[in-house]
Amino acid sequence: MRTVLYYAPGSASFLVHWLMIEFGMDYELRRVDFDSDAQKSPEYLALNPNGVVPTLVIDGKALHEAPALAMWLAERHPQWGFAPAPDDPRRFEFLQWMFDLANEVQPLVRQWWFPNPVAGPEQREAVKTHAGRRLAGHWRRINAHLAAHGPYLLGAEPTVPDFFLVLLMRIGRKMEASALEFPHLAELARRMTARPTFATLYQREGLSEWP
Repeated sequence: MRTVLYYAPGSASFLVHWLMIEFGMDYELRRVDFDSDAQKSPEYLALNPNGVVPTLVIDGKALHEAPALAMWLAERHPQWGFAPAPDDPRRFEFLQWMFDLANEVQPLVRQWWFPNPVAGPEQREAVKTHAGRRLAGHWRRINAHLAAHGPYLLGAEPTVPDFFLVLLMRIGRKMEASALEFPHLAELARRMTARPTFATLYQREGLSEWP
């Protein structure tokens, strides 16, 4: 089975790439050069019509959407315990956190990095300020959850939402309120980034900044 991951360093593909390393998957890595707008090329849009990363191609079939890919990969590797089975009491909480992070947290990070390009400078700064303040509220909420139920989102062991959360914490590192200012989020980040696979991920993507 031939597997190809189209990625951009430190982007949403980070989540999928990290899990593929955790699972010891054999894959080919292809960088999508955002600086040259390679994600908008006809060749790439034929794989992913949204023009974003990641795209995971398995035996010629292109799959995309990072949270969906992360859940799917974890369910294909159940021995790692990163996705509770359908009859597991933690299953709904697992799904709830995945949708919470995808629908509530990730859009704010995206707004901060990519405010409306047709708006004026003052409007873009207002969008960034608003997104940063709202994200700080989410960090407080998640920190309180971890204080009561941690050290991971589902309790004693990490699952896919923890990997997703670390991605969002990293992408939001330059925003008004850093997630690392919140002690239980900082502890989760410390635990997750201490995994040997995190160092491998950084080496393969050429990353160094954060935590």
